[in-house]
Amino acid sequence: MLEVVMTVAVIGAGVAGLTAARELHRRGIDVLVLEAADRVGGRTMSETTALGSTVDLGGQWIGHDHRRLIGLADELGLNRYPMHTAPVPTLIDGSRRLSAVSPAVLLAVAILGGVEVLSRVVAPRRWNDTTVESWLRRVPGRTTRRLLEVLAGVSWTADLDRHSIYAMARMIRQQGGLRTMLSTRGGAQDSLLVEGMAGLTAGLAAELGARIHLGHRVTGISRDGDGVTVQTTAGDFTATKAIVTVPAPMAGSIVHHPPLPPEHARLAEHTYMGSVYKAIAVYDRPFWRQGAGGELIVLDGPGAGVFDTSPPDGPGHLCVLIGGPAARELDGLSAADRQRTVLEPLAGRLGPEVLRPVGWHEKSWHTDEYVGGGYTVLPIAGTVGGLLPLPAAPVGNVHWAGTETAGDHPGYIEGAIESGLRVAQEVAAALAG
Repeated sequence: MLEVVMTVAVIGAGVAGLTAARELHRRGIDVLVLEAADRVGGRTMSETTALGSTVDLGGQWIGHDHRRLIGLADELGLNRYPMHTAPVPTLIDGSRRLSAVSPAVLLAVAILGGVEVLSRVVAPRRWNDTTVESWLRRVPGRTTRRLLEVLAGVSWTADLDRHSIYAMARMIRQQGGLRTMLSTRGGAQDSLLVEGMAGLTAGLAAELGARIHLGHRVTGISRDGDGVTVQTTAGDFTATKAIVTVPAPMAGSIVHHPPLPPEHARLAEHTYMGSVYKAIAVYDRPFWRQGAGGELIVLDGPGAGVFDTSPPDGPGHLCVLIGGPAARELDGLSAADRQRTVLEPLAGRLGPEVLRPVGWHEKSWHTDEYVGGGYTVLPIAGTVGGLLPLPAAPVGNVHWAGTETAGDHPGYIEGAIESGLRVAQEVAAALAG
C-alpha cells in the first residue's frame, strides 16, 4: 500500500477536525485530514430543498453566546438570522392544548427548577447510579411525567434508563443552565444560517482542498517517540503528530499500539452516542405564523420538539426533533409512514395543511455508520469516565479534540470550534518546542 508522510494527520473532517486542520495550515504546518465518510461535516449535514432553500439535518443552531461560531460565520460571509419564536412553546397532548398554568405544567416547571438548582451545586456521586428513568417514575401525574420525558429526550437524546441524574445535572451546568439550553431567542437556539452549516464546513474545507481525503477509515494508530503511523482502509500515513477528533464511542474501533492509558481506553466502554431523528418539512410559506405558531412540544405519538426554522425570505421550514428510544422506534417504518407519524399530531393545532409539505428531509443519526448518533457523547450511568468534558491530554504524539473535549460549550458546534483551535495551538507549540 502507498505510504504518505506529512507533519500532522487529522482524523475526522467534522467541525473540530476542519478547524484544527485549517488553523495548522494557516500556520504553515503540513497537514492532512482523513475522513471515513464520503463527505465532510461530521454531525452537521445540509441539503437543498425543492424550493432552493437550505435545511440542516444535523447541528444547526447558533447560541446567543457562541462567539467563536458567530465569528467564523461572519469571517466566511455567511448570513445569520434570528429564530422566529414565541415567548413559550405550545404544549400539545393529543387533542388538548395544555395551558402553561395547568397543574401538570406547573409541577413540571417546579421539578425542572429543582434540577436547575441541583445543576449549580456539586451533585453527590451516589446520584450517578440513579437513572433519569427511575427518577421520572417517582414523579406524580402521567402528563407531568410525559412532559419531562419528552423534554429530556429532545434535550439529551439519551436512553433515560442508562442516563444518570448526576450526568444530567453536570450537562445542564456545563451548557449554561436549563433556560439557555431550552430557549430559542437569547438561548442556545438563538439563530441560524441561511446557507446552513454546509456554508461553514465548506468554507473551512475550501482552504484545505486536496489535503482532505474522504473514504479513508482509520483502523489503527501506532506511535513511538518519532511520530505516528496511521493505518486506514486506503493506505498508511506517517506523521509527526496525529489529532483524533472522532467521538469516543466511534473511536473505540481504532486499534492503538501501544495500548492507550486506561483514562482513554475506557472511554469507548463508558460512553455511547445519543439516538436522534430529525426531519424538516418544507412548505411554500410558514403558514403557521398566522395561527398557533410553529414552536411546539408534542406529547403524543413519539413525542417531539417542533421549531420554526424558516429563513427570512421563506419558504417555510418546520423542524422536528425526536430523541432517545422514540427515535429508534421510527426506524422500522417506511419514509411515508414516518412522515405521517411525525406530522399527524401537529394537524390539530396547525391545520391539515401541515400534512402536505412540498418537501421532506429526514435523518436518523443513530443509523449513520460513521457518526453513530447525536447530539453528543453520553456517559453510561454508574461510570464517571464519560462525563464531559472528556480528557484531552496528549498521549505521546496523539492529540485529542472534538466538541466533547471542550471546556466551553461541550456538545455544541461552538465546543467543536473551541477544541479545534485549542488542539491546533497545542500541536503547533509541541512542534516548535
